[in-house]
Amino acid sequence: MYTLSSKLKLTAIICMIVGAIGLIYGFIAAPETVEDVKEMMASHGEHGEENTHEVNVEQLPGGENAEMESDAAASHAQEDEHGTHEEASAEHGAEAAHGEEGAHDNEHYEHILHQLQNKPWAALYVAAFFFFMISLGALAFYAIQYAAQAGWSPVLFRVMEAITAYLLPGGIIVFVLLVLSGLHLNHLFVWMDPEVVAHDEIIQAKTAYLNVPFFLIRAAIYLGGWIFFRHLLRKNSIKMDDATDNVYFKKNFKLAAGFLVFFIVTESMMSWDWIMSLDPHWFSTLFGWFVFASLFVSAITTIAIITIYLKSRSYLEFVNDSHIHDLAKFMFGISIFWTYLWFSQFMLIWYSNIPEEVVYFIQRMEDYQLPFFGMLVTNFLFPVLLLMNSDYKRVNWFVIMTGIVILCGHYLNVYVLVMPATVGESWFIGIPEISAVLLFGGLFTFIVFNALTKAPLLVKGNPFIKESKHYHY
Repeated sequence: MYTLSSKLKLTAIICMIVGAIGLIYGFIAAPETVEDVKEMMASHGEHGEENTHEVNVEQLPGGENAEMESDAAASHAQEDEHGTHEEASAEHGAEAAHGEEGAHDNEHYEHILHQLQNKPWAALYVAAFFFFMISLGALAFYAIQYAAQAGWSPVLFRVMEAITAYLLPGGIIVFVLLVLSGLHLNHLFVWMDPEVVAHDEIIQAKTAYLNVPFFLIRAAIYLGGWIFFRHLLRKNSIKMDDATDNVYFKKNFKLAAGFLVFFIVTESMMSWDWIMSLDPHWFSTLFGWFVFASLFVSAITTIAIITIYLKSRSYLEFVNDSHIHDLAKFMFGISIFWTYLWFSQFMLIWYSNIPEEVVYFIQRMEDYQLPFFGMLVTNFLFPVLLLMNSDYKRVNWFVIMTGIVILCGHYLNVYVLVMPATVGESWFIGIPEISAVLLFGGLFTFIVFNALTKAPLLVKGNPFIKESKHYHY
């Protein structure tokens, strides 16, 4: 039985407290009015002294200058006669132009105001979704092992179950954020704003699907189904320890198969609702698979890191290098799968050159160039180069180092999916983003390792447990 160390528990709690304080600061520091935005932009030197364009009359040589003076004297009377009317007309035109410019500036400042107000909300949403998707991906991987009747992985089942323990609290947090968006406490989902919908024909055509009540009902169905399946799988797994036959294993086999059917549909719809609808003018038929690849490899990576950590603490003595090798192979393979989907989605849309679709990538390539292309390094080049060699997949510290890079890369992936639609060009990774990661990272760590203390680390009644304990190649 695993015992949660006080040091790990204290670290998780400190992370949560620091993260909560940082997020509170992020919300307090967000501007409340357009005037606040102007002050912030002025303090950052974004609007310096305006350039004045004055026309200076150069003195021309001799005769030309005298001739100009003569012409000026001759036309002076006419200028006096029409001066009053021209000045009045000029003043009127200047006032009109100034009014239009002022209105445009106010719209620009108001746009930036919404972006900066969204920033702490978006940071909260990115981190909440990221850690939730790790838990959901672990549940999918766990169900696949049962449905496939895999013989290598049962010694890792309790680690997978512990990670899925975050599904309930993490799902509740995400649902609360969606409800708050539906109550118009933020501007994350632009299609939830009636004023925007009233002037947008594309969103109007999607209102049968994109409306707040139906959106929240779907979210409740997704979360309720995933949490229910997880509860039953975990319940049968605990009963399996004292079972004298395979009845609970057979139940979990059927539940896993049913869950995977439910999951493959709801995961795609979840990715459309919670991520893709942030950009309601854009869609991709590969998007559900793209999000799945990200959550799947993140979950497998987390399983590997926690397993290696427990083994280093003298737990999981039945886990050997072959198990770590297989987890690393999944990390390697799914990273390539993610890259294939990333490139396919990008290439097909970019090649089609349809303006309303390509603008999705133009915004990310121009405003998010570093994280957009940096993902390819962290999510593809780095894991492929480090894990291509079979021997390296058995080196624990090497797998952990690669895993940390993969997790950072897929956080960036979620960041690039969410931020352009919510904060636009006003992005930077600052206190709200780091605080949100600390908050949910601490909560995730506390819940997962606390769940490990609730049951033995070996599923004793699994019919494949002997094969798994002696798994070598």
